Amino acid sequence: MPRVKTGVVRRRRHKKILKLAKGFYSGRRKHYRKAKEQLERSMYYSFRDRKQKKRDFRKLWIIRINAACRLNGMNYSSFMNGIHKSGIELDRKILADMAMNDAAAFSAVVNSAKAALSK
Repeated sequence: MPRVKTGVVRRRRHKKILKLAKGFYSGRRKHYRKAKEQLERSMYYSFRDRKQKKRDFRKLWIIRINAACRLNGMNYSSFMNGIHKSGIELDRKILADMAMNDAAAFSAVVNSAKAALSK
């Protein structure tokens, strides 16, 4: 019984890894072992950072809302409390967009939040 050599299978596997490593710098795209190591790291980072991107955007929205609230004489936490009490169902993404692009509408939301807190 002849022994099995991995010629075709190995070549396919290597080509698949090297194709995914296209665009890496220097030996990380040319040498299989380096490419495989870098690719494993890259896949880990991409998985992790897809989750982290959501956190970063939420942080950005909160910063923008807080800045706009302070221009209207209120802080972020009391603003969010007032919004919930007044029954306004706008999420942070929309509120941050309003704060950046439509200051008059955001001021109206802040005033309704103030009114709900004063009751």
